[in-house]
Amino acid sequence: MIGIGWSVESSTNQGRKVKTIPSFVLGRLNASTYQPRTPRRSTSLRPCWMIVLTILLLLISNTNAKAQLDRLGKPKALDQTAVADTPLVEIPAGEFAMGLDGMQALEDERPKHQIWLPAFLIDLHEVTAGQYASFLTATNRLAPWEWDRVDLSQHSNRPVIGVDWPDADAYCQWKGRRLPTEAEWEKSARGTDGRLYPWGNQSPDKNLANFALGARFSYSQVLMPAQSYEQGKSPYGLYQMAGNVWEWVQDWYGADYYKTSPERNPQGPEQGKFKVLRGGSWSDLPKYLLTYGRFKLPPETRNSYTGFRCAKSQ
Repeated sequence: MIGIGWSVESSTNQGRKVKTIPSFVLGRLNASTYQPRTPRRSTSLRPCWMIVLTILLLLISNTNAKAQLDRLGKPKALDQTAVADTPLVEIPAGEFAMGLDGMQALEDERPKHQIWLPAFLIDLHEVTAGQYASFLTATNRLAPWEWDRVDLSQHSNRPVIGVDWPDADAYCQWKGRRLPTEAEWEKSARGTDGRLYPWGNQSPDKNLANFALGARFSYSQVLMPAQSYEQGKSPYGLYQMAGNVWEWVQDWYGADYYKTSPERNPQGPEQGKFKVLRGGSWSDLPKYLLTYGRFKLPPETRNSYTGFRCAKSQ
């Protein structure tokens, strides 16, 4: 058998074959001819300063990439000094008729009943995206649903949407205000003459309210600026108490609450599974824009139909 660099001699040693080093190999190992190799310096190792420089460049690149991703996840910037507080409108103390009798009203909107309220203040218009952006900056609260679609340079004066009830409540408290009660909201929209819509008893049209636009959402195409529809204002001069966005109010929902509601300054049931919303939205048909109409949702709901406005006690 022949191996690499080895040969097998035919001689034996006590019956065993012995492997010997061939003579041509021994010649190469002769001390007079053997010269040890000088190790070569590796060219694969760079100087330390090049390694440090590479690491720094990678860190800078990652930082820039992260900054770009952060900018993509936020709405375009707006000069927050340009965002004004919503003016408050005083609603005088006194009685008004809440709800409606007859088959025109749904069961939870009956019966019609007299309510007395103390004087209070309520926002002239719905809370806007620009105003809510200031709140997010100050509090680091979780952004609303669809907030990545907001371009504040274009949408700052549109109502904020995608907020749940705790979001709306937190914003109003941050402003030193609160959500209106359901009774306060209805009086603000309806006045004391029992009108069906904020502007009177005329059916809605495109000069009075933003409604019936279907279900496909777009900040620019379906939401109108908060101070729109001069002809559709309520008896107290409030904007868009019908259409644009549903508005969260303070109260828990109770289907039979009107049957047991106190006559003075009702605050709604003590607990419940749903919160009340009022006013209808950009998507809804005219029957949802009625001043006495009621709607309910779980308080954690976020969608493109709901916003809010704040109120304040005097």
